[in-house]
Amino acid sequence: MKFEPGFIPPGDASGTAFWFLFQDQRLLVRSEEDDVKLPLTDHPPLPLAGRCLYLGVLDGYPCFTAEAASAAGPPDGFSFEGLRGLYGRMEATPFQVAGLGLQIVAWDRDHRFCSRCGAPLQDREGERAKECTGCDRTVHPRISPAIIVAVVRDGRLLLGLSRRYRDLKRYSVLAGYVEVGEHLEATVQRELMEEVGIRVRNIRYFGSQSWPYSGSLMVAFTAEYAAGDIRVDGSEIVEAGWFPPHLLPRVPGQDSIAGQLIDWFVKTCA
Repeated sequence: MKFEPGFIPPGDASGTAFWFLFQDQRLLVRSEEDDVKLPLTDHPPLPLAGRCLYLGVLDGYPCFTAEAASAAGPPDGFSFEGLRGLYGRMEATPFQVAGLGLQIVAWDRDHRFCSRCGAPLQDREGERAKECTGCDRTVHPRISPAIIVAVVRDGRLLLGLSRRYRDLKRYSVLAGYVEVGEHLEATVQRELMEEVGIRVRNIRYFGSQSWPYSGSLMVAFTAEYAAGDIRVDGSEIVEAGWFPPHLLPRVPGQDSIAGQLIDWFVKTCA
């Protein structure tokens, strides 16, 4: 399936369209075993709680996104499901559009008034943005950049156990948000020093992934151990260690960039 993003809806918006409708960040879908379908109708399949926003064209059909009314139950055959659970069951392109829809819905809902003067915001002509009716300030959708890094030492991978996943015992490569004025490689060094007390070298770009659940852009790197002994900070990371490819603990799946980094390590160092 091919997607062409856009922000200006077609002149006649009454035809058949894909609907990306969310309720508590869960997407309305028809799920049958491994076959997950979106509503494809000429009208919203249930009452909406907010504005209907245009996303672009998917497989020749316009796409709209919105929040469903909180009390609205799904139509027969449909259910609301979290995006994480749909990965691998839903085709890749619609899944990416769903992530876009989730972020655009949240941005539209949370940016109704200007944070500078308090006047209402209105859609800006010609781009995905809003402008203030009082002070003319322009507001664009924003993402929060974050780094995630696979550190290798003598054929072993650095994995940490986050406090959030302590009960699940699910380890992962380390990550953190970029601070104001900081370049990405500096974030890699700072986060590793703050969370586990080590330094790295040969930082290399690996890839990136939009992470719609938190409105982030995850920028992935690989790196080599340089110095230091592991000292976990105790607040973000509660356990950490070096693991060979054949003795990995429970780790994220390949739906995430973290899982892809770990898979790279296994293929490289096994």
